[in-house]
Amino acid sequence: MESFNCRVGMLALCALLGADGAVAQNPLVMDQFTADPTARVFEGIVYVYPSHDIPASPGRGRANWFVMEDYHVFSSENLTDWKDHGVILNQTDVPWLGRESFDMWAPDCVFKNGKYYFYFPAGGRIGVAVADRPFGPFKPEPQAVDGARGIDPCVLIDKDGTAYLYYSMNAIFVARLKDNMVELDSPVQRIENLPTKGLVEGPFVFERNGIYYLTYPHEVDGAERLEYATGSSPMGPFEPKGVIMDRSASGCWTNHHSIVEYRGRWYLFYHDKDLSPEFDKNRSMRADFLYFEEDGAIRKVIPTHRGVGISDALREIQIDRYSAVSPEGMSVAFVNPDRKRDGWKAVLTAPGAWVQYDRVDFGAGSLRNVVFRTSSSTGGRVEIRMDGVDGPLIAEAGIANRADWSAVRAPVSESPTGVHNLFVLLKEGKNVEIDWIRFE
Repeated sequence: MESFNCRVGMLALCALLGADGAVAQNPLVMDQFTADPTARVFEGIVYVYPSHDIPASPGRGRANWFVMEDYHVFSSENLTDWKDHGVILNQTDVPWLGRESFDMWAPDCVFKNGKYYFYFPAGGRIGVAVADRPFGPFKPEPQAVDGARGIDPCVLIDKDGTAYLYYSMNAIFVARLKDNMVELDSPVQRIENLPTKGLVEGPFVFERNGIYYLTYPHEVDGAERLEYATGSSPMGPFEPKGVIMDRSASGCWTNHHSIVEYRGRWYLFYHDKDLSPEFDKNRSMRADFLYFEEDGAIRKVIPTHRGVGISDALREIQIDRYSAVSPEGMSVAFVNPDRKRDGWKAVLTAPGAWVQYDRVDFGAGSLRNVVFRTSSSTGGRVEIRMDGVDGPLIAEAGIANRADWSAVRAPVSESPTGVHNLFVLLKEGKNVEIDWIRFE
């Protein structure tokens, strides 16, 4: 009992310290709009540098279009708890910009020579800001990169230390960088053998097992899908290979991404319009696992709500961010349609409907109860099972006929240990809504 109480106390403290962050599921951040995420590993921590969508207002950007005036950076050691380090650069900080352009599109950040170099587009040019730490403070260079005209920069530092700058302007371009990381060291070269139309946004380039992967959004039939080409050198030639992710089922026009290896696994960071389903200029970043075939081909990524993090059983588990659901009887809706950042709810409408939620950490066990935040117009009975619809029963609870949200507590019949997948199953009832579940 002493160790159980200690664990509860520590997790409560962590929850308080990280109250301004986001946890475990897609989208990764709930309190603001984030897009175009570039993920990098610095000092054993994943840092994500996204662009920052804001709603337009009088004097701040163009109505019904993308409005972006600054950059934040987020970090995580476990890909579950994300810390917002705040604004690292604002358009008003850029000495060469000369105006508020509200077009600070997709950025990148790399480490070389003991410094962190943050590359960003604004006003049709590409700037660089420099810092001693991955979260800043960043100081912008007095001039933009001479000779680079475009958007969405990406920088690859090759195995020999040579750096290459890639960017987009209705095509993809590349040039070597000088060792100072702020000047070009070669003529700008257009990368050939790529689609001739639809390269609206910029590339992301990485190397794996001697293969250079040039990945990029490609607009097809009114929306972007993520594609890739491969080559044997950083400047190509590159051969198109296939699709990394299909166009979004939500209808989001854009998708912009990065790919990173962390602790032996590969991840795709990208965006969709989760928190703004009617307006795809306010986007939210996501992450999913990425896999390679034996020959180096990238296996197509199917986007998920669940994402990549491990959820702690003692914290609120948002089962609407599911891994899988029954063919019928389950849907997802906003808890509060007028305040979408409150998140979603799972709606179970028929006996036998279920939700699968993967990777829940039960620690050493010793759990006594499960708490549901639920409402129902009919009442019903819900079961929680482990690792399958017919798996071991963890708990079951009767849900009262009560339209307003309430907390329902039920005893745990078997307390798992370690990490397991959860299945929440509606045994009786026709309309049970669940916001979250939590063990204690």
